[in-house]
Amino acid sequence: MQQLYGSRLFWLTALRTLIGWHFLYEGLAKLTNPNWSGAAYLLDSGGIFKNFFFSLAGNPSLLQAVDFLNIYGLMAIGAGLILGMFEREAILSAIALLGLYYLSHPPFTGIKYAAPAEGSYLIVNKNLIELAALAVLFLFPTGKLTGIDRLIFNKKNE
Repeated sequence: MQQLYGSRLFWLTALRTLIGWHFLYEGLAKLTNPNWSGAAYLLDSGGIFKNFFFSLAGNPSLLQAVDFLNIYGLMAIGAGLILGMFEREAILSAIALLGLYYLSHPPFTGIKYAAPAEGSYLIVNKNLIELAALAVLFLFPTGKLTGIDRLIFNKKNE
């Protein structure tokens, strides 16, 4: 942790904040859209886990829980990353969520999706890249230096 200073600390904190903004905004956009549901996304799943995602969309109670967890999970993760609060928990939650997004729509050849992709991907897509960036942030946490975790954990250590 002592090695994080100057431009390294700045850029790692910037990366954490930018990813946090992405998560927070995605959650807010879903929350403010009264017609949003994850059903269409889940029903467009491909790959070996598609039946799992189909079953989530096909059960109204599960779908309601998935929608709630997706919206408020995105916002909580985003706020945690932006504020540097419970950073490690936010990072692990973000990695898990991005892993689910990746598994539901893996960018492999031979899988066709109804929704158009925003680019042409093969194995690596934005979800996997953001997941890898979060893994780096997990290895080089900044919240205890430039976040609310600094206030929380420094008081515990005193």
